[in-house]
Amino acid sequence: METFFSKIFNWNVPLTEGKRLYFRIVEVVLGLQIMYNIWGWAFYIQDLTEVVLPLGLANYIDVSYSFGSNLPILNAAIISGLLVMGFLRKWRHSYILALLFFHLQYIARFSQGEISHGTNLGGIILLSIGASFSVVRKEEDALKTALGLIFFFVGLGYMSAAFSKLIGTGLHWADGEHLRLWIAERGTDKLSQNGVFELNILQTFLLEHTWAATLTLGFGLLVELSGFLLWFRKTRWIQTTFLLSMHVGIVATLNIYFSDYVYLLLLIGYPWDLLLEKVVNRHPILKTI
Repeated sequence: METFFSKIFNWNVPLTEGKRLYFRIVEVVLGLQIMYNIWGWAFYIQDLTEVVLPLGLANYIDVSYSFGSNLPILNAAIISGLLVMGFLRKWRHSYILALLFFHLQYIARFSQGEISHGTNLGGIILLSIGASFSVVRKEEDALKTALGLIFFFVGLGYMSAAFSKLIGTGLHWADGEHLRLWIAERGTDKLSQNGVFELNILQTFLLEHTWAATLTLGFGLLVELSGFLLWFRKTRWIQTTFLLSMHVGIVATLNIYFSDYVYLLLLIGYPWDLLLEKVVNRHPILKTI
């Protein structure tokens, strides 16, 4: 068990300057992504009037208090300030508190019957960083813990998605007829939104060949089940490549683009710290970031 956790968290491995700089970049990209979402949501929430579908804490508290007011804008400002404080290491509980306010913004925004999964990955990463810095006092150990939790929870999240499919539908989920139905449904959605919809080459091929649709769904299910490969450095880049391929396939077949997932996977799934180590050695000033 110690070997398992040591491979994920690398507690006994010295922290390189390249990995430290890499973590700072993760913080910046994550922070900017969250700010982009929360500020956009803030103005949307102002136009809402009632809760249609309560999510998360909205099952216990009334989020309609923020509708038609400036509270969502205030909340966005608080989250932004907490993210900046966390990055500057002004208060070690900043990130975890930012997560709480982020959740409040999320459940208010998606209270209208439509649930977005696009920012879930960002939430998991913020949770991993926030929990690590809140519990672990030494920054170097907190950083290692945060990275380990990120890889662990992201991998577990994809595995959970596969388990949900298997529990809800079984292996029959990968039946190509399902994908053909979803393509037709998405086509109807696009037609109602834009007044026009044309099948692309891949969609046409999958509608004509059920076996290919089955292979496509089977590939996606297998990739999600292999989420544990993100836990280990040697297999992380391979699994990341497969996950990105899966997301490209989702865009091509169903016109669903998880942009936040793609950007964050590109960032956390490859050993950028090795490249950054060379950059830091050439430009020592980067050690002060």
